[in-house]
Amino acid sequence: MNLIIKSLLFFFNLLEKVNTFFLRIGRQFAWIAMFLMVVVIMVQVFFRYVLNNALPWPDEVARFLMLWMTGLIAPSAYRWGGFVSIDILERYLPKLISTFLTLFLLIVSLFVLIIGLELGFKHINAGWIFSSSSIKIPFNLIGGKAEPIKLAWMYMSLPVGIVFLISVNIELIFRNILNNFIKLKLPEDFDKQKLETQ
Repeated sequence: MNLIIKSLLFFFNLLEKVNTFFLRIGRQFAWIAMFLMVVVIMVQVFFRYVLNNALPWPDEVARFLMLWMTGLIAPSAYRWGGFVSIDILERYLPKLISTFLTLFLLIVSLFVLIIGLELGFKHINAGWIFSSSSIKIPFNLIGGKAEPIKLAWMYMSLPVGIVFLISVNIELIFRNILNNFIKLKLPEDFDKQKLETQ
């Protein structure tokens, strides 16, 4: 039993460190994507309503940035309990039953995420066939021909986000087991604490 606890704790600590590292990087890229999305939308508003000459690319670029922003920020929101949830039943149940219910829901979520990951990879495969209608790599600036980017680069945000969501889900399962059945002091999420104190 002691070996099982030590193994669980080892894997939890490892996963917690890996998640903290990658989610921190993901959040930085998400903030940048959100900033760029706002800039692109403002550029489009200016051209459409001030110059009366709408550009062809801002809508698609903003959509591209929004998808990546969502894929990179969703795992942090999931880890911090930021998703909408109904927890009335969980709060009124006895602690042991509530713990088993939470574990059951996390395991169901894991299966849903795995199915989502499979669908995400299929979606990427279709994305290599189709090109963007307005987003082009400007090879014409160096004497070449402007090349439209493949939509797969946009769709890739889905499986990337789901991989991180799966990793967070597994961490939450470990955390739930260790917190409720073993009574050990587990590492806190200092990024969440910093955000809450601001």
